[in-house]
Amino acid sequence: MSQLLTTRQAEELHKSIIAYLSSIKLTSSAAALREELGIGDSFDDATSKKYEGLLEKKWTSVVRLQKKIMDLESRNSSLQSELDSATPTSLSRRNQDPASWLPRSPARHTLQSHRSPVTCVAFHPIFSSLASGSEDTTLKIWDWELGELERTVKGHTKAVLDCDFGGPRGGTLLASCSSDLTIKLWDPSDEYKNIRTLPGHDHSVSAVRFVPSGAAGSPASGNLLVSASRDKSLRIWDVSTGYCVKTLRGHADWVRDVAPSFDGRWLLSAGNDQTARLWDASSGEVKAVFLGHEHVIECCSFAPAVSYGHLATLAGLKKPPPPSSSGEFLATGSRDKSIKIWDSRGTLIKTLVGHDNWVRALVFHPGGKYLLSVGDDKTIRCWDLSQEGKCVKTLDDAHGHFVSCLRWAPGVIKGPAVVTNGDVGKKDDPGGQETIRCVIATGSVDLNVRVFAS
Repeated sequence: MSQLLTTRQAEELHKSIIAYLSSIKLTSSAAALREELGIGDSFDDATSKKYEGLLEKKWTSVVRLQKKIMDLESRNSSLQSELDSATPTSLSRRNQDPASWLPRSPARHTLQSHRSPVTCVAFHPIFSSLASGSEDTTLKIWDWELGELERTVKGHTKAVLDCDFGGPRGGTLLASCSSDLTIKLWDPSDEYKNIRTLPGHDHSVSAVRFVPSGAAGSPASGNLLVSASRDKSLRIWDVSTGYCVKTLRGHADWVRDVAPSFDGRWLLSAGNDQTARLWDASSGEVKAVFLGHEHVIECCSFAPAVSYGHLATLAGLKKPPPPSSSGEFLATGSRDKSIKIWDSRGTLIKTLVGHDNWVRALVFHPGGKYLLSVGDDKTIRCWDLSQEGKCVKTLDDAHGHFVSCLRWAPGVIKGPAVVTNGDVGKKDDPGGQETIRCVIATGSVDLNVRVFAS
């Protein structure tokens, strides 16, 4: 066998072996090896002490290095597959083009202050404020650009389960809902003072969303709020009066999530009865029921008009619906570890499989090409709708525990963008003067809120 070690290295190895054999009381083996190698009396007790443990130390460090190499190799292969799934042009454009921006590790900020799992996050529509809610009963307001805590908002007596910014134009409010059966409204312009508490649900309120203005026949444009509860109902509230204007019943169990369409015309809800439902917001009637998941549906989301092109191809349509129509496609995420994409009639278009645990939150990329999801497998996954929903990126180390929530920062309105209600703008109109903000926030059972930004 060719000599791999230098004379000195070989000598050290031999002495380590002898010291090892002596330490585990194999004295005759140690003596035989010394005799064979011609190591005489120079190898005394002091020398033996010096070499004792060296062999074990080297052995364990080799194993540790092997693991490190394997981790690096798997990271390398995931980066390589990400490179392979992207075309050279998309690679060169990815960093400059917000429409193809995807989050990457590490997070820009890790926000720490909550004392129990984080359940929800929400971005202020104009300022760089981010609200997070937690099982510790509080809401916290952060400056996501600086990564600093601005204030802690107290008022709920049990876990805060969801929160959302919205309300009448020029009068942004923060809404939160809780296991204490109430919804609370807070005024950001007056140090987040609690201006109203909405009682009415008979069990935990799991989700709350402001309904965008422009809802057909809505009594108070921009003043509506929808909530979902464990009491199996949805309620629509007028935030200016605090009255419940409509109660929607149809789910057979806990309603986990609710999402309004972008013009406020439709509501999408999902829950423990393993169904999602599409409601007409003005009449309160169910337009479609979505059946197919095999476990609780945790989250649901409407696809933006900008993604209709990709989703129409996925659905086998010759041409996409007009961008002015809302609620054409939607997505649901479930404890069955899958995400399903549907059309508004209840037809299943695609099932996205890849998460190793419950899917907890979904958001469509404002550029229209991707769908992002988070789950109890601690990952953020990015699905490319132009490649039949292929998972093109996974952030394995997004959090140290289950990822419970995900939100995308609202776009920046530039210039005098006066868009009439329900009018999305013509094709040559650059998206109503709104530019995409490349910022997402996630919250986790690890007590942290993370901000991923370009």
